[in-house]
Amino acid sequence: MVIGGGAAGFFSAIRRAAVHPKEDITILERGKGVLEKVRISGGGRCNVTHGCWDPRELSKFYPRGERELLGPFNQFACGDTMGWFGDRGVELKIEEDGRVFPVTDSSQTIIDCLWNTAKGSGVKVMTKCRVSEILAPETSPQPLSGGEGLSESPSDSGTPPSRQGAAKWTVKAGEHTFHADRLIVTSGSNPAIWKLLEGLGHTVVPPVPSLFAFDTKDTRLRGLSGVSLPWAQLSINDDKLKAEGPLLITHRGLSGPAVLRLSAWGARRLAPRKYNFALTVNWLAMRPVDVETQLEALKMSDAKRQIATRASFDLPIRLWKSLVSASGIPDDQQWSQLSKKQRAALTEQLTNARFHITGKSTNKDEFTTAGGVDLREVDFKSFRSKVHPTLFLAGEVLDIDAITGGFNFQAAWTGGWLIGEGS
Repeated sequence: MVIGGGAAGFFSAIRRAAVHPKEDITILERGKGVLEKVRISGGGRCNVTHGCWDPRELSKFYPRGERELLGPFNQFACGDTMGWFGDRGVELKIEEDGRVFPVTDSSQTIIDCLWNTAKGSGVKVMTKCRVSEILAPETSPQPLSGGEGLSESPSDSGTPPSRQGAAKWTVKAGEHTFHADRLIVTSGSNPAIWKLLEGLGHTVVPPVPSLFAFDTKDTRLRGLSGVSLPWAQLSINDDKLKAEGPLLITHRGLSGPAVLRLSAWGARRLAPRKYNFALTVNWLAMRPVDVETQLEALKMSDAKRQIATRASFDLPIRLWKSLVSASGIPDDQQWSQLSKKQRAALTEQLTNARFHITGKSTNKDEFTTAGGVDLREVDFKSFRSKVHPTLFLAGEVLDIDAITGGFNFQAAWTGGWLIGEGS
């Protein structure tokens, strides 16, 4: 029985069907449709995985789960995912930033592949099945048909008991009651399922938002929505959090990969502060001393030109004008008139601009959380629960999350694969 019809759930079911062809496998999905996150990811294109071939390097993209996923990534990682889909006729492409998409640029291609493979493997799928109760098997040995009992309870090594004569899981969903030898939970960030897992003895790390944009009312960004930079450096002043990458100015503040990375690693630190903090932006990703040197050179080479007329450092002109103004430099001032005080002020705005962040913004469709089942309670050789040896957990039901770029899906594919491989 698989609870959750998303990426991890389907991949678990598909792989188990291949490795254990005699199993009767059913996926329960609470919604009307399955694979909905696959459908909407990447703007409807589905960012399947990332072009990262070194497991150690790959694991570094996970603020929570880096250490635990290293072993699993040595078993099944990005290249394996691409090969799996390729073997089933799905042609993939790696874009410049490393993200991997189907060449059709349609998530439906990935959905069709997973759906058709699952159905072709005999996997049953039931939608509109909202699970309300999970009852664990009895932990005491169960009698076999011949009158003999199991030799012993599962050992600390995680070896599961014999299936023959073992007690079963009971899962209730609406008017339905199901029984299963093995239970796989891949329900994502689902508070109701987390509560049920707590009732089974698992610890759930409270969820907080991850991957969010920063809101600010700073007037320097007014009218700059849509302006982007290829690379910038960000830091939170009273913390050791730092990130760099492409940066986007929105109508509410700042977003883009650099911000999302900072929000991912700072998810647990920023939540108690209610997302009120001071942010420093180095728009140029350059050292202040190097910027001052170039400004002094411009004072000589472009002496008669007005400073605000043409952007320097390849900055977007609207942003350049805003930062020049914030430095106290009049619009009509020439480079030859740039004083030391103005040069220092402009350098500060370019490399050490401080913003007061007042909140966060999230994409509701692709909402990601940090939180879930405590990773110390999972054996990552098989993604088997250490609390119940016939319970498996994968995907965002665990306290694992990553930055954008196909990494969350890769964790789902890897977890699903290893669950399928297990006994």
